[in-house]
Amino acid sequence: MNFSSHVENPDVVLIGSGVMSANLGALLKRLDPKLKIQVYEATADVAEESSNGWNNAGTGHAGICELSYTPKREADGSVDPSNVIKIFEQFEYSRQFWGYAVAEGMVDKPTEFINPVPHLSFVHGEEQVEFLKERHKSMSAHHFFSEMEYSTDQKTISGWAPLLTEERGSVPIAATKMDSGTDVNFGNISRKLLAWLESQPDCGIATSHRITDLTKAASGWDIKIKNSKTGETSTNTAKFVFVGAGGGSLPLLQKSGIQEAKGLGGFPIGGQWLICENPEIVERHEAKVYGQALDAAPTMAVPHLDTRILDGKKTLLFGPFAAWTTKFLHKKGSVLDLPLSVKPNNLATLIKIGIQNLDLVKYLVQQGTQSMADRMKVLHVFYPAAEAKNWKLIDAGIRVQAIKKTDGEAGIVHYGTEVITNPDRSISALLGASPGASVSVHIVLEVIKKCFPELLDSEEGKARMKEMIPAHDVDIKLPENAAFHKEAAAVATQRLGL
Repeated sequence: MNFSSHVENPDVVLIGSGVMSANLGALLKRLDPKLKIQVYEATADVAEESSNGWNNAGTGHAGICELSYTPKREADGSVDPSNVIKIFEQFEYSRQFWGYAVAEGMVDKPTEFINPVPHLSFVHGEEQVEFLKERHKSMSAHHFFSEMEYSTDQKTISGWAPLLTEERGSVPIAATKMDSGTDVNFGNISRKLLAWLESQPDCGIATSHRITDLTKAASGWDIKIKNSKTGETSTNTAKFVFVGAGGGSLPLLQKSGIQEAKGLGGFPIGGQWLICENPEIVERHEAKVYGQALDAAPTMAVPHLDTRILDGKKTLLFGPFAAWTTKFLHKKGSVLDLPLSVKPNNLATLIKIGIQNLDLVKYLVQQGTQSMADRMKVLHVFYPAAEAKNWKLIDAGIRVQAIKKTDGEAGIVHYGTEVITNPDRSISALLGASPGASVSVHIVLEVIKKCFPELLDSEEGKARMKEMIPAHDVDIKLPENAAFHKEAAAVATQRLGL
């Protein structure tokens, strides 16, 4: 796609063209059609960094299969389902808004960005089998997960995902399954929403335009922009700026000078996938299968064997494998990104993190020095009969794990998303990890509530939001609202062709 439109002195500037900016821009324009919105993207096309289909897991994260979202058992042996219930609810916001976008003609051909793929959790060994049993017990008691199946029977599991049991020995195994899982191409939904946004009055999208500076102005922000094709620089002024630039968000936050950015740091982790395109193997697997977390691995590195629909073709991916990098962005990053992000106000935090996370550093070094045989050993945990000749290694995206101070202590944000907003609510920025893109609609809705509350105060605004996201003002996780959720979910499912 070729985006080269400009809006002078817009109400809103969105930096980055990924799924966060796409959803925020579309929601804002539907809430207030008079808003002037400009999107700037450093790459030559939109959604080519973290949102690109090859650069992320493509899982519609709903807490169904991701064991890292319920990482431990309680003292009594039970598993607390509150976190996965929250994630499921937030993903429903995304499904409902995307379904609305299809129904309203904002986007077309939903199979190009979302497809039904069963979600499975898979474990081996007696301890983990018992954990999964308890996880299923606690989750299936809630109406979100009432259809979840559990089995320790190899024949049953083979029926769900035959590659898991082929040539497997007698070690105890267990799996859970829900058929309502999805595979999502976040790049494609972003492109569709942004194409619609650019077609609207007073909206522009400019690719190959990198933001080089942000300066607070009397009426918002002065933004310095460089056109990478011509080398020319220009400025624009916006009342509100959203920084949704993935790994590029931290440097821009630091340039902004806002107090909320002081002490923040970033730790980049590269990713790689094993990919199988052998049609005989690909056709035998129809599931996203998430396993147990590896020691010291960040949330994004929990292994999974996935059916993916990419570039209109079904394929099979396994991973991700982590890789050491100092770049913050996959396409437009520099090896100097990490060292240049070290400032006097975050140096102590970064040093403390390095000391406290030696296991993570060791893990990244080990991951970066793996051979193909080492990677196949991990794959064999899921697919014992896998042969190296059918798999190849490809690079994926880069995730910058946010580092922040909390109550004087430093910590890496392995899970969740941080939205940083300054006191006058003229700038918000996103730093975060999984489940990120899947719950993007919920995240940007929180930005709207904080920075554009007037859009939701009027009866007209409330009605528009209710039409777009019916569950936004209903606590659908409560038992008394189970029927409301079921009806709203059925509408979204039908609209999305699931």
